[in-house]
Amino acid sequence: MNKQIFNGMIWKALALFCILTSGCTPANQEEPMQAVIERGLQTAGKQALQMAEILKNQDKKLPKTLKNGELETSNASAWTSGFFPGELWYLYEHTKNETFKEYAELFTARLEEIQYCTTHHDVGFMLYCSYGNGYRLTGNSAYKDVLVTGARSLSTRFRDHIGLMRSWESNAKVWQYPVIIDNMMNLELLTQAHKLCGVDSLLNVALTHANTTMKNHFRPDFTTWHVVDYEPETGDIRMKVTHQGYADDSAWARGQAWAIYGYPMMYRFTKNQEFLDHAIAVAEYLLPRLPEDGIPYWDYDSPAIPNDVRDASAASLTASGLVELSQYVDAEKSARYLAAAEKIIRSLASDEYLVAEGEYYGFLLKHSTGHKNKGYEVDVPLTYADYYFLEALIRWKSL
Repeated sequence: MNKQIFNGMIWKALALFCILTSGCTPANQEEPMQAVIERGLQTAGKQALQMAEILKNQDKKLPKTLKNGELETSNASAWTSGFFPGELWYLYEHTKNETFKEYAELFTARLEEIQYCTTHHDVGFMLYCSYGNGYRLTGNSAYKDVLVTGARSLSTRFRDHIGLMRSWESNAKVWQYPVIIDNMMNLELLTQAHKLCGVDSLLNVALTHANTTMKNHFRPDFTTWHVVDYEPETGDIRMKVTHQGYADDSAWARGQAWAIYGYPMMYRFTKNQEFLDHAIAVAEYLLPRLPEDGIPYWDYDSPAIPNDVRDASAASLTASGLVELSQYVDAEKSARYLAAAEKIIRSLASDEYLVAEGEYYGFLLKHSTGHKNKGYEVDVPLTYADYYFLEALIRWKSL
């Protein structure tokens, strides 16, 4: 027999042996999606336990990011405070491991005071991710009380003649009644609290805010401004600008992600077709602009692309939102949205973005961008990136 032919037969036999025994995988054989999900969930669990061990005896502390390579924490007042407790609740849901539940209860309790906060719009982020998931999984009546009180506090930021909740009071020389696209995410607390207590005004605030945002916050191509500032007395629009994006007319990546997550969520609660149609329009704009690996640059219109930083937090949000949106649309759209979400999840679960177990103080993802314009939290882990990635994994597994 020709030696070259014989050697070729040997290599083919070895390759077949590897496949059959799972001892190795050909370079062109893609990891099954279920294996990607399970690997991501396993890493998430180990990382979260590491973080919990680090912080369990640090009174009132919650993880935020890394600064100069060291763990940066916050107290309950930071808008990011609810995400780590929410991760622990998701991991308890996934594993049924009581250790995750005990840690979730410990870190959730650190946010109890937030139910009385009326000074900013982030109460929804802070309480729904923590107490909302906790109540969903345990039925703890004390959690229900916190959610309802927190929703009432949040709703005090709404003004009927403007039709929106004000985002913040700071820097009055610039802002008079600022409303940011991020605020869509806080509506879930209101809608859930309405279900718990039956107070119609909470639902009305959520519906009106979502409708007014849909009317005023989006450009004709369905990209979103980050901030719309209103005249407090008349409700007239003063300006439409960015705060964290590249430019006033650019598509800040996380802003688009808030929208693609927020409107499917509102459709889930209301079955209002306008919310679903709007979510679809945002998705149809977004999908063709995603990079090849699915991970957006921090702003879709950054002139520095492809030599600019990515934002894994925007990617996580987008993936989670697309998985949900895929459940409400026709088969053709569903397949495209799931394909895009799969691409994002696979990239986030790769060595490029997923941390090695035991590193980064227990964070899960690398390469997020908080506020590039100010050089703040650039190319670092962020607790909300981890939360929404974990949520995307669990949503995918539940399909």
